[in-house]
Amino acid sequence: MKQNGKNNNATFNLKAVVQETGLKADTLRAWERRYGLPNPARTTGGHRLYSQTDIDMLKWMIARQSEGLSISRAVNLWTQLKDNDKNPLLEMPLVAPSDRPAVLSTGTTLIHLRDAWVNACTEFDEQKAENMLSQALAMYPPETVCIEFLQRGLAEIGMGWYEGKITAQQEHFASALAMRRLEAMVASTPPPTRVGRILIGCAPEEEHTFSSLLLALLLRRRGWEALYLGANVPLARVEATIAAADPKLVIMTAQTLYTAATLFHMAEVLQREGVPLAFGGLVFSSMKSLRNRIPGHFLGGTLEDAPSVVESLINSPRDYAEAVYATETYQAALVNFLERQARLESVVWELMADVDVRPNYLARANRDLSRSIVAALTLGDIQLIGHDMHWIEGMLMNYHYRMPKDALYTYVGAYHQAAQETLGEKGDMISDWLKAVLETN
Repeated sequence: MKQNGKNNNATFNLKAVVQETGLKADTLRAWERRYGLPNPARTTGGHRLYSQTDIDMLKWMIARQSEGLSISRAVNLWTQLKDNDKNPLLEMPLVAPSDRPAVLSTGTTLIHLRDAWVNACTEFDEQKAENMLSQALAMYPPETVCIEFLQRGLAEIGMGWYEGKITAQQEHFASALAMRRLEAMVASTPPPTRVGRILIGCAPEEEHTFSSLLLALLLRRRGWEALYLGANVPLARVEATIAAADPKLVIMTAQTLYTAATLFHMAEVLQREGVPLAFGGLVFSSMKSLRNRIPGHFLGGTLEDAPSVVESLINSPRDYAEAVYATETYQAALVNFLERQARLESVVWELMADVDVRPNYLARANRDLSRSIVAALTLGDIQLIGHDMHWIEGMLMNYHYRMPKDALYTYVGAYHQAAQETLGEKGDMISDWLKAVLETN
């Protein structure tokens, strides 16, 4: 699907370009004299006027310099790509070390502050946690603190919860503190200076909001009008939202296979409305094959690179693939599964009655496995569940549940038998997949 062309209107004066790029005015004039780039327009009074394309080109040159090229070689590379009918901004995106938070080595102050923050959160010491975060923000750029301190700190706490070393209450306490500070930082960003509204939120039924809110902050600090829609953005009235907000880009995040499937339905709506979608999240970072099933643009595997990808998408719009729908066989299997899911899970309960598994563990396993099956059928590839089975195995066997491995595969066996009894021929692909899981483990 084609998007609108790039913005070549010359509307930025020299001062604005200096602020946007960090280059000195003398440097800009020198590049113009020596290399013919940029080539700004002029007002009737002879003052320079630059376009957004000029600014993007200058940032591209800065990125190449950061990678070790001289400015003359960067100009030559830009010219060669243009002469070969290639867009340099797409061939070599605007991702320079200067755009990224500093890489921190073990033993640096920020890591010590982050460790102290994690410990304070696990001890429910709000004042100490806030002090650690305030010290970090006083010493380092906000982007660095958000990614190297908050994001990585929360990831450490989340892994501790997964391994049973940290309680859900401790994890929720830390998340609440981080989100509260992020929300305050978003609210304090100055008015936008760049043209183009961006809507950011979480896929339907996705409740993990940290990454999407952080991306909104990173984009706002670059001057974009990034409107944050929050968790679990519903499909209902998406068209009305698009009509009212008139965004240049919609960004959605999904962390699980199930919410990736709900995002697929969101992408269908946006594609009909002619609004480009960009997406990211844990599930897309870990499952590369999933990226091609969403009609939109993948933001990359790291949050620090995402703002540059977003800018490239807005300033140099590109095509993206049409939606790839599940085959009729998969669609029929999905309808059949949804109609018979309650009966299937009832049979699982009956078959597991004499197995020493706590009821809440079994209910959680049914929910997670059923959601994964629905997602895989929606996306048209039953093998996608393989990723989530690894997660389910970890969840059911970790310190929270303490379910032994033999009980887990007893459960999978029970689910397989229940599928055979309740789903009929339309459920053969599900039964076959479950059988393969049992045979390979």
